[in-house]
Amino acid sequence: MSVVGLIPARGASKGIPRKNLAPLGGKPLIAWTIEAGLGSEQLARAVVSTDDPEVADAARAHGAEVLDRPAELAADETPMRDVVAHALSELVPETALVLLQPTSPLRTSRHVDEAVERLFTSGADGVVSVVEVPHHYGTASLMRLDGERLVRLDETPYAGRADKPVLYARNGPAILALRADRIGDDLYAGDLRPYVMDAADSVDVDEPFDLELAEFLLSRR
Repeated sequence: MSVVGLIPARGASKGIPRKNLAPLGGKPLIAWTIEAGLGSEQLARAVVSTDDPEVADAARAHGAEVLDRPAELAADETPMRDVVAHALSELVPETALVLLQPTSPLRTSRHVDEAVERLFTSGADGVVSVVEVPHHYGTASLMRLDGERLVRLDETPYAGRADKPVLYARNGPAILALRADRIGDDLYAGDLRPYVMDAADSVDVDEPFDLELAEFLLSRR
């Protein structure tokens, strides 16, 4: 089976300058995802899609292939679907494409393998990694501002914590495994199944604090 691991890593970033190259545990942030992809038994290839020569050099130095991404597909507003479409046209995976965000350094090869295995055994169109939402962040606890007044998002009455529904959120996503012949305009459409990950493995590096947290958690492994 030809399963391609795609790591989208443009050069620009907002919360952390040059985020994909930010040092973490003695190596650039992107290296952790490359290693997870290369160590996976399910992936035939680990390919970094980038517009940036320095990111490309770092990717090759850590063993990944590089797909040159056009500048027009590396803007802040570029939909991930367009990046995936470009990769599909260039890489032509036979069975599946697995999107691995480089901002998830605690995701491991085991996580990748288990998610891909679930894709094939379930017969689903896709599998996405998620984390359980803490009960105090669920819709029963969330509020919004209506002018200057707080209004509950969910008007459903709940007797207590045990009565609240269990919710899940995409954790980056660290992993999005999609059957190559079923990828449409919406990457999260169709028969999508969850791959539940622990919160400790689900750090999504967006701000400097996330990088500090990832450093701490990696040091404990």
